[in-house]
Formats: sequence, structure tokens, C-alpha cells
Amino acid sequence: MSTPSTSLWSPLRQPVFRGLWIGGGVFFIGSGMQAMAAAWLVVELTGSALLAALVQTAVFMPMFLLALPAGVLADTTDRKRLISGALLAQTGACALLALLTLAGWIGPASVLLLVFVCGCCTAVLTPAWNSSVIDPVPRDEWPQAITAVSIAYNVARAVGPTLAGLVFAQLGAGWVFAVTVGTTLVMWDSIRRWPPRAHAPSKLPAERLWGGTLSGLRFAWHSRIILAQLVRVMAFSAAGSALWALLPVIAQRQLGAGAQGFGLLMGCLGIGAVAVGLMLGRLRARFGLEWIVGSAGVVFAAAMLVTALTQRAWLVYLWMLLAGAAWMSAMSTFNTATQASAPQWVRSRAVAMHMVAALGAFALGSAFWGASSELMGPTPTLCLAAACMLAGLPLAGPMPLRMGALHEVTQATPWDELFIEAEPLPEAGPVAVEIGYRIVPGSDAAFLDAISQMKAPRRRDGATFWRVYKDLGEPSRYVERFIVESWADYLHQRARATMADQVLETGVRAFLAPGQSARMSHYIAER
Repeated sequence: MSTPSTSLWSPLRQPVFRGLWIGGGVFFIGSGMQAMAAAWLVVELTGSALLAALVQTAVFMPMFLLALPAGVLADTTDRKRLISGALLAQTGACALLALLTLAGWIGPASVLLLVFVCGCCTAVLTPAWNSSVIDPVPRDEWPQAITAVSIAYNVARAVGPTLAGLVFAQLGAGWVFAVTVGTTLVMWDSIRRWPPRAHAPSKLPAERLWGGTLSGLRFAWHSRIILAQLVRVMAFSAAGSALWALLPVIAQRQLGAGAQGFGLLMGCLGIGAVAVGLMLGRLRARFGLEWIVGSAGVVFAAAMLVTALTQRAWLVYLWMLLAGAAWMSAMSTFNTATQASAPQWVRSRAVAMHMVAALGAFALGSAFWGASSELMGPTPTLCLAAACMLAGLPLAGPMPLRMGALHEVTQATPWDELFIEAEPLPEAGPVAVEIGYRIVPGSDAAFLDAISQMKAPRRRDGATFWRVYKDLGEPSRYVERFIVESWADYLHQRARATMADQVLETGVRAFLAPGQSARMSHYIAER
């Protein structure tokens, strides 16, 4: 019997998570139906591989453009209002797409435009939904909860295109788009019944959109764990997007399949993803993250090669099952590692940056591989994409994957009190902070090694500048100096320090000479 640490069913016992998971699954099915019907409709209208590939770009490019600002909003505003508003706007766009198609007034440009609008709405709501759906679940069950969400998404990849193919063949694209109106409203109702948990009250001034965006980017750049995950998922997604983008053309030209055959190909990808999702927790526990991602890369590259080089439909269907399993294994692992490695204050932004890396690379990759297919054909393009997938595997060396430990994401009480005469206005700044250390003589090299580890946390949490200075008049005295853009940013930086950061700071202060303490001073720019 599965233990709670690896059982997929543990988070589904939580009623709130289960309700949100079902609502999200229905929404994912509708999104899969819409993407399949739009791609096939464009193929029927134009016969262009590039325009068919641009449907994927229209679906996912908004993630690249809007996900990070949406993540800031999710971290700083009412998530229920944000998600509900985006879902209602998407309902209107889906309804317009359905009406235009049923009336016979649709063209490839209007399909791409309205699919892009729906993608924008999805981009706005996704960081808030992804970060809130696992809130009811204990932290040690987050990997299983995220895998369950991934399974729902990949069930949608199986069910959505298959249903869309059936409805498309019998009733046409317009009725497929009409169904997506209902699936969007189902998710809206789930958010209405089980609203996201409110943010903890804070006395700190709220972050603004631009400042919050910069904070998220700064955090990712100076967090080695997050940065490694983002680079790895971008490389995997950019190479793997070729198969997803060119599948409509492969189905029509190489396999001679119709809408139902294309839907079945997409369904095989989803079925493979679901099958591996049921055992992914055990596989991670037994083999580790790197084995999962490396194996997935090899299998997905092989699937692209087989798809490129054979015209036997049954063989392609078989490898689509394996490709779906590989895609699910890698992408779920990247997503889980990212969410588990981000503190609460930036978790929605971490989700958003994961989306930007994965889906932005997917959107740009889809356009690139579509254009490449127009120039040299689908077969050489898929072979090149497989080579790119394999070329990305050595990134495991300089950028290893791991999940953040609890003490690395738990915010701690600030070490020092603020001894200031009068508190500046929140927007006043820049603020310079100096911490003086008188250390044990002769321990300079070890002290510098220890304090150098403070650079990443200071920069990650808000500092735009960091440096250590030696007092020329007193060789055993050093000053750590960093600069933050405003007083509000400095207060946020203090609140973001984690327990792991305090362990590093304890190590630095261990070098203080007997009877000495670290002395902190604050300076505000006047000119």
C-alpha cells in the first residue's frame, strides 16, 4: 500500500482541493477541445503548417507576456476576484468564437485573435489558481497535489482533443467552441464555492505591479534553485514544442488521418501522461529528480524521431503514449520543484516564472518549428528538434534540480531591531544599510568566505547592490553594505529573510571578537 508521502490520493481526500481540482479539470478539457478544434479549423481553412502551428503560439504566448504581472497580482491582491474576472472575460471570448464559427463568418485571423484573447485570460488566472489550489493541502503532500493537477491537465489532453474530434466531425467547430463556454463557467463556479485563502494581513505597504515584477525577477536570478529549474524547463519545452506544433500536419500529410485521427493522437499523449502520473510519486522517491527528467528527455527525443521517420500509424500512436508519459514526468517534476522551492511571498510569481519559461519557450518554439517545417519539411524539423532535446540533457551538470527544504522557504523574524529616530516615508530612498563586524584577528579569509554567502540572499530579497569593505584604519573591522531602492522595499527585504538565511548570518557572526556585536546603520539618500 502507498505511503502518504507518495500516495496520489492523499490530497484528494481534502474536500476543498478535490472541488477545485474537478473544476480545474473540466476547464482544462474545454481548453484542450478549443485548441484542437482551432488548429484543425485553421488547417481546413488554409492548409498551412505555419498557421496551424501559430494556434499553439496564440494559446501559449500570452503566458510569456502576462504570467509574471499576473503572478504579482496573485501575490498582492484578492485572488478570488482576479480568477473570477478572468474567467468571465474568457467566457465572453469563447462565446464570440462559437457564434462567429456557427454563423460561417470565421477566418484564420479571427480564430487566432480570439484564441489569443482566451490565452490572455488563462494567463491572468493561472498563477493565482495554481498557487491557491494546493493551499488546503499540507506541505508534505504538495508534490502529490501538483501531480494530481498535472494528471487532470493531461487527462484533459486525452479527453479534450478526443471529444473535440468527435464533435468536430459530427457537428463542426462551432459546437466545440460552444462547449468551452460551459467548461469555463464550471471552473468559475468552483472558485465561487471554494474561494482561495486570503493573504495574511501585513503592516507593510503593498508592492506595486512594476516593483513586484522586478522583485520576482530578482528573486529568480539570485536563487540558484529556482534559476536552475527555469533554465532546464525552458530548454526542455523549446525542443519538445516541435512535436506538439507539427502534430496536425503529421496527422494530415504523413498519416492521412482526419480530425478524429488527430484527436486520437492528442489523446494518446494525454493517456500516456495520466498513466505515468499514477506512479510518478513512487518513481521520484526511488530514482530522484534527475533520473526522471533525463529519462524523459531521451524518450521524448526518440518519439520525435519515430514520428518523423515512419508512416505506420499504429507505431506513431504507440510512441505518442510514451511521449505523453515523458512530457508529464518532466514538466510535473519541474513544476513541483519550483513551487516547493519558493517562499510564500513569491510563490505565485515563481509559478508565473515557471509558466513564462515553459510556455513562453513552447510558444516561441512552436512558431520556430512551424516556420522550419515550411522551409525544409516536417521530417528534418523533427529530427533537428530531437537533437536539440538531447543536447539539453548535459545542463544537469551545472544546473542540478532539487526541491527546497522547509527551512529554506520559511520566513524568519528579523535578526536586528530598527534603531532609527524617525521612520521615512515608504517611497523614500534609496536606502543604504551598513553592518559593521569586528572579527577575531587572523580569521579574515574564513570570515570573507562566510559573509560572501550573504550576497545571494540580500540580492534575492531586494538589494540592488551588495559589497564587503575592510576598514583600512582597523584591519579586523569589516563593513557589509547593501542598497535597496526604497524604505518600503527595505522593509519587505527584512520580512523575506528565511530561516536558512539566519543560519548563514549566525555563521558570519560566529567570527565576531569576544564582547563584540554586529552594528547596523541605516542611511537615506538626500540628494
